[in-house]
Amino acid sequence: MRALLVPVGSAGDVHPHVGLALALRDRGHDVTIATNAYFRPLIDRLGLRLITLGTAADYERITANPDLWHHRKGLSVIAGAVRAAAAELYGVVREHGTRSDTVVVAHGLAFAARTAQDALGIRLVTAHLQPSCFHSVYRSPVLHPALRHINVLPRIVKRLLFRLIDLAADRALDGAVNHHRRELGLEPARHLTSRWWHSPTRVIGMFPEWFAPAQPDWPPVTRLTGFPLYDERGAAPVPADVGDFLDAGDAPVVFVAGSGNRQATWFFQAAADACRHLGHRGLLLTRYRDQLPSAMPEGVRHFDYVPLTEVLPRSAALVHHGGIGSAAQALAAGVPHLVAPMTFDQPDNADRLRELGVARVLRPSRVDGRSMARELEHLLGSTDTATRCRALAARLDGFDGLRAACEVVEAAE
Repeated sequence: MRALLVPVGSAGDVHPHVGLALALRDRGHDVTIATNAYFRPLIDRLGLRLITLGTAADYERITANPDLWHHRKGLSVIAGAVRAAAAELYGVVREHGTRSDTVVVAHGLAFAARTAQDALGIRLVTAHLQPSCFHSVYRSPVLHPALRHINVLPRIVKRLLFRLIDLAADRALDGAVNHHRRELGLEPARHLTSRWWHSPTRVIGMFPEWFAPAQPDWPPVTRLTGFPLYDERGAAPVPADVGDFLDAGDAPVVFVAGSGNRQATWFFQAAADACRHLGHRGLLLTRYRDQLPSAMPEGVRHFDYVPLTEVLPRSAALVHHGGIGSAAQALAAGVPHLVAPMTFDQPDNADRLRELGVARVLRPSRVDGRSMARELEHLLGSTDTATRCRALAARLDGFDGLRAACEVVEAAE
């Protein structure tokens, strides 16, 4: 089998597809990844074949946009980027994905791959990393911070809400999808993020049933495969002094705000202040050093990037933005979460973590050093939270979500 994998987004979106590519290759398949050139160093180190979609400068420009992490404006930023890449991606899929022995595995936002399925009849598997990608009037996703109590509403009200959300998403993403479809002579697509972006061939939910059980109104072709726990371990160099820091004292609290987040100065300032208030050691991870406080408290260190699998098993807690990759790694490590969700899938992930009894949640507007310290103190002192974290980590121990995903992809050939 030949597989063309098309991740869209930051490292949190690309890593699962890289892990899947490695797993498919190990099973004897011919694998190609099509994604932004920003990820070439990683993909080259792993010996995988890459087709670039856009330049590293394009990636940096998008992540530098101050509106990217806004709960309303961020969708427009993404829509513009997806529209700009549509023709190029469609051309790659047409050239490499139409063979009779080829399966295309694409991120939900790889809209041009879904358009290629309509136009060219390719074998497409949609890979959704987050349960928020599935609308449901049963256990509904929290698609906006203001909707955090959506699941106390009756279904008839939820249906109305989702119709309004559907209309708003169609309006925001129309140019990203239908401009390109009109150029190809195709009818406009509707219900873009509630129905259309799910491949009618097969949909993978890359998370376990206990994190987000499949709902009766999800696409019937959906299969849940578990978390794809890949984070560059063994491929990314780890600074020697990371181990020295971990060995030098008590388990630190780890702070991450998203691999592509360049607007998190508030988060890292609060992180440093929280460590100062608690007298606790901290490990701050970001590639963008201009977000860091000018002076760090004693016992607080910064590193550009370290795979979370290298540090979380030796950490006391993870404070993060609610990204599904960070959440999955903390669940696997058995450490509690403090979540400050901003937009996209983050409010829903945070809500599920809270329901599972492993997290506390802070609105970003309420985050400062004192509030973060107060929530961390509660988490670190809770035996119930620690017990629940260990129980869920045991459920992930030994389960290979990437192998399960491979089996679904192979069945779609």
